Amino acid sequence: MEAIIPTQSKNQTLLALQERRESNARSYPRRLPLAIERAEGVYVTDMDGKSYIDCLAGAGTLALGHNHPVVREAIEDVLHSYLPLHTLDLTTPMKEAFVDELFDSLPQAFAKKAKIQFCGPTGGDAIEAALKLVKTATGNRAILSFQGGYHGSTHGTLSISGTIGPKKKIHALVPDTHFLPYPYEYRCPFGIGKEGHQISSTYIENLLDDPESGIVSPAAIIVEVVQGEGGSIPAPVEWLKELRRITKERKIPLIIDEVQTGIGRTGKMFAFEHAGIEPDVLVLSKAVGGSLPLSVMLYDRSLDHWEPGAHIGTFRGNQMAMATGRATLRYVKENKLPNHVEKIGSYLKKQLHSLQREMSSIGDIRGRGLMLGIEIINPTKHSNHLGSFPAYPELASLIQQECFKRGVILEVGGRFSTVIRLLPPLIITKEQIDDVLQRFNEAIKSAETQLGLRLR
Repeated sequence: MEAIIPTQSKNQTLLALQERRESNARSYPRRLPLAIERAEGVYVTDMDGKSYIDCLAGAGTLALGHNHPVVREAIEDVLHSYLPLHTLDLTTPMKEAFVDELFDSLPQAFAKKAKIQFCGPTGGDAIEAALKLVKTATGNRAILSFQGGYHGSTHGTLSISGTIGPKKKIHALVPDTHFLPYPYEYRCPFGIGKEGHQISSTYIENLLDDPESGIVSPAAIIVEVVQGEGGSIPAPVEWLKELRRITKERKIPLIIDEVQTGIGRTGKMFAFEHAGIEPDVLVLSKAVGGSLPLSVMLYDRSLDHWEPGAHIGTFRGNQMAMATGRATLRYVKENKLPNHVEKIGSYLKKQLHSLQREMSSIGDIRGRGLMLGIEIINPTKHSNHLGSFPAYPELASLIQQECFKRGVILEVGGRFSTVIRLLPPLIITKEQIDDVLQRFNEAIKSAETQLGLRLR
């Protein structure tokens, strides 16, 4: 009898093509092996018909989920209007309407003195623009960044990012970059836990005033209000207020990177609003384009010292992204999505804390709104004097795999790749959150059992 050779699934066929033809630098398909055929709302369906709840949402890009009606309508309107799809930095009615909507979304005091620079289609390019702006305006060259921060993967943005892995084989990174301690309660760099942020701000102020610090007058300090790739770590409000005071008193521009936190993700339209502060430079991308590529930099007009052509890029005039961005901004505001995010995020965090009491491997749960991190630890090892256990990246990876099997897409990041990150669309409902929680509960129990950690 002739042997039956199983046919390859549609998913496997496309994944094999991708592996053969695409760069070795590809990342997500290695951890999330699917090819997507259809997507709507919080769900994606692969080529074999399996449905997943998407708690990655384009790394925070898809504020309204996949194929939201207002986004589709905006795209169709652009196509039917015969607007140019590519305009460099020439203006159009759509561009001005987008700027109006974006400025209307900003705190009024900041909007009144702000100017906007359209950048290339990635957040990394907007960060590059911010660095060039502040260096031009101040005449200084040093940039102060934070340990654990992530600002992109270009040569310049990688230079100011805390992540070490991608830097190891890249020589001659941008000089005069210096890294400061970021308040991280669970793994406090000062070894004192919750009050570590006070030492951090004191250290920063002393460093800036010390004539023997070894660091020349900085062109700027750049910070994420919630560190994303660093492990969903929210900065304490008190620390942010101090950082703003310190920089303002010394006339040091403060760049706030809201590429991932902007447009309602943390329960406010912009994450810096939690602290009641204003940046000198604000960088936005991801959700600001309404799921299409767009990045912008907004800054205090007093910094506008650069010459025409100081920062250029071919794809600065993406009209379709401006249309979808405008539609998304309007929908977020009109439907008060930040309020929904704050409420549903608090519910999700509360349920995760309940789950933590049942599990032995959850060391910390943190974040703001719908940008949450679950730090996975090895409880069989010794904890430090703060009660923090060693990271367990193998378990975190296994939990991600078990979630994937159960139809939940989520990412792992943070130090040692041991933080489960949740970035679902802002429109996710309580019922959908409960579904995610049930599947996550099953996944983590299965993973702990496989590694012999069912201690509670």
